Amino acid sequence: MEENADGGDASVVPYGRCAAELRPTEPVISPLELLRSEKVVRICAPMVRYSKLPFRALVRRYGCDVAYTPMIVSDSFVQSSKARDVEFTTNYDDRPLIVQFAATNSADFARAAELVAPFADGIDLNCGCPQRWALADGYGAALMKKPELVADMVHGARTRTSLPVSIKIRIHGDLRETVELCRRAESAGCGWITVHGRTTKQRAEPCNFDAIKIVKESVNVPVVANGDIRNEDDIHRVADMTGVDVKIFSKFSSVQSDGSERCSGEPSHVLWCLHHSSGGGAGLAGPLTCTRTDPLHIPPPPHTHVERVHSRVEKRVFNTLTSTPAVLDFLRTHYGIT
Repeated sequence: MEENADGGDASVVPYGRCAAELRPTEPVISPLELLRSEKVVRICAPMVRYSKLPFRALVRRYGCDVAYTPMIVSDSFVQSSKARDVEFTTNYDDRPLIVQFAATNSADFARAAELVAPFADGIDLNCGCPQRWALADGYGAALMKKPELVADMVHGARTRTSLPVSIKIRIHGDLRETVELCRRAESAGCGWITVHGRTTKQRAEPCNFDAIKIVKESVNVPVVANGDIRNEDDIHRVADMTGVDVKIFSKFSSVQSDGSERCSGEPSHVLWCLHHSSGGGAGLAGPLTCTRTDPLHIPPPPHTHVERVHSRVEKRVFNTLTSTPAVLDFLRTHYGIT
């Protein structure tokens, strides 16, 4: 297998080959141990389309302690080997890793957790996705109204794997409902709770950090804050406001290393980040085409990464590219990046 500059495995390993190819030689620190420690833990949020293996490799270079996969729909993952290979890829360096699932029943969630357990460090149940398709199908934030089902799913997954199981939620209009949901999940064995401080209907409104503080004061498991956290100053500001275990859940919208080095938005740095997130810097090259048409599988438009860099003509050309090799060739030809 290909190795990166640090000597680790940098290849893309789909689910079907994980058992044969992944043999970690060093123990991985449990994410739950990190959350219980005294240090600030930087976690890259699960982001639809973005949080695939190349992006996780990029943010880990910039100080990310724990990374999540994008939300994976558990029923198709359980039923289809093709779905497993498409949805779950990892490698030796991709640790600690939390695999996030969307589920509507305990059986699918528990079985999905069992399938990925040998290659992950934690399992997360998405109870916060506000997209219309997810709500219509009973996924994500639809579970906010079903605390008993959430508790049952957490318990079911805990009985099928030794990994910690967490939930990621939004908040209710009535915070008593949020506290009740969290307490039930805790009683079912939930390892930690990530709280996005907005309701299902809110998008750009300011994050409600008082609500996160109330949740933190109401449960005994670690609570992770999510929302409006973009840099090192935000990390400490939110920790002071909420009392969370000095552990901040960040989208890594400006990826950074130890609070000092970050992707600044300068053209040279944007191109470097694009190069590595495309797989060019870590042996992660692969097709950019999507295999399905549902909202989980539409790749982000390439131009969103390089809006400040390309001329209008270059942008039109770049937007026609459909494979990682084509993107890397474009970067070599136009900018000398290899």
